[in-house]
Amino acid sequence: MSTPTLDPARGNGEQLGKLSAEAASTGTARSDERIQPEERVQPDRVPAWEDQAPIHLLWINAGLSCDGDSVALTAATQPSIEEIVLGALPGLPRVDVHWPLIDFDSGPEQGADTFIEWYRKAERGELDPFVLVIEGSVANEEIKPEGYWTGFGIEPATGQPVTLTTWLDRLAPKALAVVAAGTCATYGGIHAMAGNPTGAMGVPDYLGWDWKSAAGIPIVCVPGCPIQPDNLSETLVYLLYQASGQAPMIPLDDQLRPRWLFGSTVHDGCDRAGYYEEGNFARTYGTEECLVKLGCWGPVVKCNVPKRGWMNGLGGCPNVGGICIACTMPGFPDRFMPFMDEPPGSRVSSAASQIYGRVITNLRRITLHTADKEPKWRRRGDELLTGYRP
Repeated sequence: MSTPTLDPARGNGEQLGKLSAEAASTGTARSDERIQPEERVQPDRVPAWEDQAPIHLLWINAGLSCDGDSVALTAATQPSIEEIVLGALPGLPRVDVHWPLIDFDSGPEQGADTFIEWYRKAERGELDPFVLVIEGSVANEEIKPEGYWTGFGIEPATGQPVTLTTWLDRLAPKALAVVAAGTCATYGGIHAMAGNPTGAMGVPDYLGWDWKSAAGIPIVCVPGCPIQPDNLSETLVYLLYQASGQAPMIPLDDQLRPRWLFGSTVHDGCDRAGYYEEGNFARTYGTEECLVKLGCWGPVVKCNVPKRGWMNGLGGCPNVGGICIACTMPGFPDRFMPFMDEPPGSRVSSAASQIYGRVITNLRRITLHTADKEPKWRRRGDELLTGYRP
């Protein structure tokens, strides 16, 4: 089945719905054919979930990475990877996951199965539609005279490793969507620090920040070092629903992050934020006050971990007493080092909050003295004092 060329100027929801209809059919319907309403409501003409043509999810972990984002996804609970693969979510199209963490024993070529063949099928246009997930930063393969920085599988004609950049060149133009998982893949991360020898970068730096898939979908960046598990699983589910015409174009911010996940700062969701407002700052670890003076970048970092927790609603850096080191931000880590020093901009704001925080605290004490009492009519006696009138 060939990949249809979708016009970004038209309604993407309509086009993606047609793409999904084609993928879920028996292969006889074309993407430009109109399906009549009476045809959709006949149960005997709707294929069972097991009989639907799947949307393939191709995961490449060949970037410069610790594989921490793959490990993190195993901890997702809302939804879990098992719920995605087994079709436990209502209306979710069938998905076949090709994930190096679980799909082969010893490597893509010498493993227990022909794992790498799925990627070659996608290259040949035989795996349509598919979502491409990249884990790890993209090393610049053009800055050295020989060898390679990263490889994933072997080129049959030469016997040489296939680099990540080669896979991106081959698969990205044919993908329904490209997802950069984790800060290394999104913005380069630790491997892209100043002074690194690899020229590492994120997927948007390599493909281009204005790049869009054949379905008109921009690169979807889900940062985190490692990634918050549910942020990734939820993003993948959104894209699958979008592919089946059940969701509009995924809303992204100017750094290509999902807006509903990265629209607020760490400070907005932190249970220590009230201490900041009152100018009450921790001087040592292990106390409950605001951590800004210990190096926390929470007031300016886009991340939902304080609200969402880390795993199954629990944990998360400031929730357990750790500072935010801005691992979801494009400038991480260079712009936020040294991590344990008070952020430069916070010195002015924290000094100001300490001044007006004293005023706020004193005023609240007055209000608290008034509010922390029961009304006078709640007492025993033979007289009704509530103000009731018959």
